[in-house]
Amino acid sequence: MNLARLAAEAGARGTPVRAGLIGAGKFGSMFLSQVPTISGLEVTAIADLDVDRARSACRAVGWNDDRIGATIYVEDGAELAGRDDVDVVIEATGNPRAGIAHARAAIAAGKHVVMVNVEADVLAGPALAAEARAAGVVYSMAYGDQPALVAEMVDWARATGFTVAAAGKGTKYLPEYHQVTPDDVWGHYGLTPEAAAKAGMNPQMFNSFLDGTKSAIEMVAIANACGLTVPSTGLAFPPCGVDDLAHVLRPRSVGGQLEGVGMVETISSVERDGRPVFRDLRWGVYVVLEAPNDYAAACFKQYGLPTDSTGRYASMYKPFHLIGLELSISVLSAALRVEATGQSQAMRGTVASVAKRDLKAGEVLDGEGGYTVYGKALPVSQAGAAVPIGLAHGIALRRDVAAGTVLTFDDVDLGQDSVADLYRGLVSAAS
Repeated sequence: MNLARLAAEAGARGTPVRAGLIGAGKFGSMFLSQVPTISGLEVTAIADLDVDRARSACRAVGWNDDRIGATIYVEDGAELAGRDDVDVVIEATGNPRAGIAHARAAIAAGKHVVMVNVEADVLAGPALAAEARAAGVVYSMAYGDQPALVAEMVDWARATGFTVAAAGKGTKYLPEYHQVTPDDVWGHYGLTPEAAAKAGMNPQMFNSFLDGTKSAIEMVAIANACGLTVPSTGLAFPPCGVDDLAHVLRPRSVGGQLEGVGMVETISSVERDGRPVFRDLRWGVYVVLEAPNDYAAACFKQYGLPTDSTGRYASMYKPFHLIGLELSISVLSAALRVEATGQSQAMRGTVASVAKRDLKAGEVLDGEGGYTVYGKALPVSQAGAAVPIGLAHGIALRRDVAAGTVLTFDDVDLGQDSVADLYRGLVSAAS
């Protein structure tokens, strides 16, 4: 409850927290918009493949010429990670291979890392967290993004003595969305391609939100950070509003829809026939609690928590997340408290690549949100040799693969790949 005070005191001492941002896209821009009004926080350097775009982003979010001129702009994220005037490196590229490389460069240079790049985290988060601990620095999830917000709620629930029955987020989902491609994504958002292009919206990125891939990535990140379980057949995306969280997201043994206690799940804001869910949680996050005793269960009712019919399960939720506008919480926590806002601990799950259509030998996969595959959350124990979505980009198929099939390493030509080796090692250790 004292983070703002700690930051202000650091600024008054002349030792503000100095952040370096890698990737000046939407998430990074949202963070940059808040920096001028946060006492004790500075952005000293920004890395982007297009430094002119980075400067333009700063101008677009309201930075004045003095602040823009005082900031260093570089193309190379590893170069930024090694700078003496950076205390915390924010990795916001969205490229999993780049994210892993940048995080390792920052850790080697003794910098804290805030990993906005969830794609990188679900590939190698436990290894990066271990490397950071060994180096005496922090590796952290990004507050404002849904995984870190859920991790905070899970930690709160456990610290107050509750069992976590379920945790996750909301999204807009229908089963047919798994086959959507960047060519037809905008109709599902109520936009024309022209309007989306004018707004600078990337169709492949937005398609990853729609086709289920981003939800799979975020639920696996939560499971890996919080020791929760990924559903054995993947996310079910049950339609559910906030009033029904405790009823739907409890074990089947007591009338709910989950395999057991301690699961991650994403809920849909639309019914399967397309009707909107009443009081949906499309933009929010939730946790479902199980009372440890009759007394606590009675308190649920007495203090107005929505419960299931047994009174033993109750829910808490946050209706919105502000993405990059909240990122400074992670940056300041790492630098001033030496504490992560969520951190991957072990590979509980992975995000398997599933063919969107019949694929032919020789075709090159185009990764998250593309035309060829979508991501499906699976427990590590169920995934076997599945190709993780973070590696399913720019690699060719060795043989034909039918639509709906989980791709395996035998299906693709990876060659010598150190990131794949790192991932396999983590999965092997967890199995």
